[in-house]
Amino acid sequence: MGRAVMVGRGPTGTRLFFLSTVIILTARSSRAQQGDGCGLSVLGPCSGSLSSLGYPGTYPNHTVCEWEISVPQGRRLHFRFADLDIEENNCQVNYLRIYDGIGPHRTQIVKFCGLGLNVPDLILSSGNQVTVQFMSGTHQSGRGFSLAYSTTEHPDLITCLDKGIHFTEAEFTRYCPAGCLTSVGEISGTIPHGYRDSSPVCLAAIHAGVVSNSVGGQISVVNSKGIPHYDGSLANNVSSTVGPLSNSLFTFKTSGCYGTLGLESGVVRDSQLFASSVWEWSDVIGKPSEWGPTGARLNGAGLPWASAHSNQQQWLQVDLKKEKRITGITTTGSSLLEYQFYVSAYRVLYSNDGQHWNIYREADATQDKIFKGNTNYLQEVRNNFIPPIEARYVRISPTQWHQRIALKFELLGCQFHQARPRIYHPARPPPPSVATDTPPMYGRTTHTPDIRNTTMPPCTINDVAFATVLVPVLVMILTTLILTTVCAWHWKNRKNSSEGAYDLSHWDRADWWKSMKQFLPSKMPEGEESVRYSSSEVGRLRVRGNTPRLRAEPAEYAQPLVNGVMTSLGQRSTFKPEEGSDPGYTDPNLYDAPMATDIYHAYAQPLPASGAEYATPIMIDIASHLSGSSTLNQPTTVSSFMGRGPASLLTRTDSGQSGRSMYDTPKSTGQATPTKDLAYQVPQSSSQKPVE
Repeated sequence: MGRAVMVGRGPTGTRLFFLSTVIILTARSSRAQQGDGCGLSVLGPCSGSLSSLGYPGTYPNHTVCEWEISVPQGRRLHFRFADLDIEENNCQVNYLRIYDGIGPHRTQIVKFCGLGLNVPDLILSSGNQVTVQFMSGTHQSGRGFSLAYSTTEHPDLITCLDKGIHFTEAEFTRYCPAGCLTSVGEISGTIPHGYRDSSPVCLAAIHAGVVSNSVGGQISVVNSKGIPHYDGSLANNVSSTVGPLSNSLFTFKTSGCYGTLGLESGVVRDSQLFASSVWEWSDVIGKPSEWGPTGARLNGAGLPWASAHSNQQQWLQVDLKKEKRITGITTTGSSLLEYQFYVSAYRVLYSNDGQHWNIYREADATQDKIFKGNTNYLQEVRNNFIPPIEARYVRISPTQWHQRIALKFELLGCQFHQARPRIYHPARPPPPSVATDTPPMYGRTTHTPDIRNTTMPPCTINDVAFATVLVPVLVMILTTLILTTVCAWHWKNRKNSSEGAYDLSHWDRADWWKSMKQFLPSKMPEGEESVRYSSSEVGRLRVRGNTPRLRAEPAEYAQPLVNGVMTSLGQRSTFKPEEGSDPGYTDPNLYDAPMATDIYHAYAQPLPASGAEYATPIMIDIASHLSGSSTLNQPTTVSSFMGRGPASLLTRTDSGQSGRSMYDTPKSTGQATPTKDLAYQVPQSSSQKPVE
């Protein structure tokens, strides 16, 4: 006879001890512990965890404890140490031993004594029964030990102290032993967001509802990147705390049967909720207040359910209309600040007909399961059913409460998929034999010939579907090729036509228009006169050394005049001289060299950068030479503006002009007479009035 001590963990981390005497002596297994040096231990049916008294603190002097572990016949046990720290002052009385067998005929497997021992390998037994013995004498230090065990079917056994940071795989599976609720350490996080990597993995698995503390089990873990904040919650008697940022987190793969069953969402109607009693009262003004079962929906507005009496015969019930798989329950208190009522412990009952009820128990347990409820009126608390409940009716029976029985709840689970029974059809009796003249041929077997159908009908449906897809694709490709060819041809022709009439390398529409404007007739405003320069003034260019040089780009002028003949030009037209055999035009620095007396340029002085776009046209009378004879072999007529003849232009000379010069001098514009330093008369402004 021995004692198994199991511990619960409250929301503040204070350990609450629930002591229960477990006597299990069956043909299948036997688990017991005895002595005064036994720490928090759980001996499950196939796994468990052991520790020395006071762990992780120093174990007491002069104590002893023995654990006798048995599993079904044909199985063996193995042990994994999480921590082993026994003072080696006197190993005769300070040690840990593991024996094969139970009783006086047991044999020693291994003995440990020493501080900070590292035992990485599993300790394997040779049979299905093992005895673990811990003894302490007088000592000054040492934490004692903590270990886990399981049957050899689980070679991936880990201890209750292994944390998420100890596993670097992206995904892994391990086996958690029973009893990790008794382990030290705190977890941060919750399901499904994940747990901080500093949390013990098996303790987090209990909090998540993946394994049971009394049984243990296999877990599937996924590692991922950490999050900045981890929430805290109370679930399955394990309290998780708020945690800061971490490099990584881990979560668990589940069956997915953790959805809500419709109380909060309203899928469960009010007519499906029942209660043993309802608290009703009226306030000072006579307004009635009813705390009925319809208010027991989690996170629902209004009053919760509250019983009229405060005893353990009260209950709250829900009818799910059909059988469901129920994996958990979430409860809260009244959620009202002025009425801080809540249920701190309860039982769960279930039924398929609403008449015969079963109290929920954990696997391999002989006592009813008492679920830890809320610790305040507001916080939600979750408890999972391992194994799950499969029932239509669920009833909550409070066993402990604060001030008054009041709660709201939600069930977790999924639809129950029950396998349909297979209908058995008995074989038909053979037909009665018919007598024939042909004698029966017993013992001869006729084999069925292997006939294969080689005449497969054509699959017209697939061909039509293929053609339906292929034809539009071919049409699109052909259309694209035609459009590409047409566009290329059009672009090539446009490029050829865009070249200028004078073989310009790059054609510009603005430059083309400016060059064409010089061939168009331009009207001169009435009263505007052209400016003439005498040959004497032009001849002075040759003897001037300080004449300012004129610089301009050839592209700023119009195309050359045809055959040197002056044509009718617009008011704002400018042009450059034609290229010919005349030596004056072969000079590459056309505007930098002084002009010869016998060379007459038919273009105006370039405009300054801030002036108008074009200069005022210059009209030069080349009808005669200084000598009075026509020595330039030029025509005596000058093209007129606005249709005026040459005679009209030749007659507009000043009467006071000297008889030696047959060229007209620039017409006076009312400004000061230019000095001899200037080679050209400044052209008239178009805004001046003509001289009569």
